[in-house]
Amino acid sequence: MSALGKVQRKASEGRLAQVLIAPIVSEKGTMVAEKHNQVLFKVMRDATKPEIKAAVELMFKVEVESVQTVQHKGKVKRFGKSIGRRDHVKKAYVSLKAGQELNLSGEGA
Repeated sequence: MSALGKVQRKASEGRLAQVLIAPIVSEKGTMVAEKHNQVLFKVMRDATKPEIKAAVELMFKVEVESVQTVQHKGKVKRFGKSIGRRDHVKKAYVSLKAGQELNLSGEGA
């Protein structure tokens, strides 16, 4: 049995639908997509790499080669006299297999 099958059995499809919060569309994300065939996602902070892989394969019907994650701590910011902090974010760099493509621009294929 493949690793994907084990993860999908453990994690319900409802959980996998919540793992991916949003794609990160930025200059750096576009550069990474063109150069390394990777897509950048904002994910839940408690999401694991196998869950992220299963979620991307389930939602976008593509084959994922690997997943790298980054924990980004929120900045402390001041607004007048009060001090606040932005939320911590977990990012996932999802590498797609050769020949696979993920179009997030919304243009018709």
